[in-house]
Amino acid sequence: MTTIDYTPALGHSGLSGLYDLAIALWTRERRWRSAFLDQIAPGASETLVDVGCGTGALTALIAAEAPTAKVIGIDPDPDILARARNRATKRGLAVVFARGYADDAATLVGPGRADKAVSSLVFHQVPLAGKRSGLAAMFDALRPGGELHIADYGLQRTPLMRFLFRQVQALDGRENTQPSAEGVLQGLMAEVGFEGVEECKVIPTPSGSISLYRARKPLARPIAARP
Repeated sequence: MTTIDYTPALGHSGLSGLYDLAIALWTRERRWRSAFLDQIAPGASETLVDVGCGTGALTALIAAEAPTAKVIGIDPDPDILARARNRATKRGLAVVFARGYADDAATLVGPGRADKAVSSLVFHQVPLAGKRSGLAAMFDALRPGGELHIADYGLQRTPLMRFLFRQVQALDGRENTQPSAEGVLQGLMAEVGFEGVEECKVIPTPSGSISLYRARKPLARPIAARP
């Protein structure tokens, strides 16, 4: 039996084929993905890395929006990654896909090489230590002044949103998801070195609220001249 150390799509590898349909129905996908793409604003000459790219829905949108950009998708699930490659190929999109975890972002992209690092619906599934180390690796992958963009379940502010989010917790487990529901991500972003951390938008969905976050890696400080 093969042992995996990541949370599969929808919490179980046998459900991977239903992932895109479930996300479309369960998360008001068109609304938040459109808002998220506007926030990312991919540039023609930029290098962008999609961490935990899944079936490549966001990766494909980025590549279609900026066809000359260098777009890299990273995911640890080989089945899901194959689906992402197939999606990009069918649409004639030039995307580089690599198998790896959030922790591998700097290694796979190259330290300081990415202009923007993005992720959607991933970090809520990851253990707390993995959330921290994954964000740190994305920080390392970015150039000075580079941007971080995350769309994920964040602070569930109302009783209704907390109730709806229990559906996600039933699939992905409470231990990993509860810190995100309590709003831990912004603090972790600042902790690993990001500045200008902000929650740009909160979008209610049938499975809880999805927050759009933005932050940036500080510009390198000039070295003081020796006397």
